[in-house]
Amino acid sequence: MPDRLRDIFDAELLASLAKDLQAAHPALKPKRFVQEALRGLEDLELTGRAKHIALVMHQHLPQPFPKAAAVLTRSLGPVAEVDRDQGLSSLRYLPHVFYVHTYGLSHFEDAMRFQYELTQRFTAEWSIRAFLVRYPDATYKQLEKWSKDESVHVRRLVSEGTRPRLPWASRLVSFQKDPKPVLRLLERLKDDPERYVQRSVANNLNDIGKDHPELLVKTCHAWKKDASAGRQWIIKHALRSLVKKGHPGALELLGVGAAPKVRIDSITIEPKRPQLGGEVRFSLDLVSKAKAAQELMVDYAVHFVKANGRTSPKVFKLRRLSLRAGDSVRLSAKVSLADLSTRRHYPGRHPLELIVNGVRFPLGAFDLRT
Repeated sequence: MPDRLRDIFDAELLASLAKDLQAAHPALKPKRFVQEALRGLEDLELTGRAKHIALVMHQHLPQPFPKAAAVLTRSLGPVAEVDRDQGLSSLRYLPHVFYVHTYGLSHFEDAMRFQYELTQRFTAEWSIRAFLVRYPDATYKQLEKWSKDESVHVRRLVSEGTRPRLPWASRLVSFQKDPKPVLRLLERLKDDPERYVQRSVANNLNDIGKDHPELLVKTCHAWKKDASAGRQWIIKHALRSLVKKGHPGALELLGVGAAPKVRIDSITIEPKRPQLGGEVRFSLDLVSKAKAAQELMVDYAVHFVKANGRTSPKVFKLRRLSLRAGDSVRLSAKVSLADLSTRRHYPGRHPLELIVNGVRFPLGAFDLRT
């Protein structure tokens, strides 16, 4: 595995891409293609490298776009297997995503046909968004047709490509303002038998809930009636962000809406003064004060110190449990303090909280040292 994600686009991968392209377009000169693709590549990050390679592809492929798209389609490998980990290998097609996004916008039908093939090898969730903006009605009609396609990859594209807040992509502002068109597409996918599609539907709903929490709860409430096991899974995962925020309607839908009757005993936080890159472990006894069994959703929050010295809470799942009257349960978790691509750590006091059915219980704090 490369040290950095961007390093997957190296001379070896470029030579492989050139070989595939030449097989579909014999006039292409592989050595020249690789030389031009490597020029300036070292200074670019992942998406920059993919865009640069797309430009070089454009310079070496026949034009206009329909001819280039035909070559690119013939150069694609076999359809990806959903239940098999593709690792980083599918990233070889990231330049293809930028190619159709950049050079295919004026050729709707050919671009749609190419993205149909591309998404079955990698994804077209980023490129399809440009067409939703440029051709909203025509692209929407195409997605309606694809929602019933026999390919699980194509059905997933319908959901993943319309996510209002898709990571690493520009937001679909019109769908953020009015998600009803997206919900009509998701309605077609709510009973899809494949977990690959179900996960995408749940993520799309979770996106919608960040801008329209009440609409998400209303939708999940309607979907809950006569719900299959797959649809129940979608509902649970779609509500995860609202559950972390303690949204009453979301908690009630999951059967943990009642206010908890509990107390916290025997709290330990070790070490109290951890170092950057280490970890903190905490444990506690959750004791029932109720006269009957309780269904409890238990999470915890770490108030991480930010670069400006202020704190911001990050909520983590712990467990769901049934606690009988008078019983107690020992709970524990660990907090990693190693820097991540999505979170950096800063010295200072980090409060901890337990969250039970949306109600917060202070646990104490630890002081991070550099």
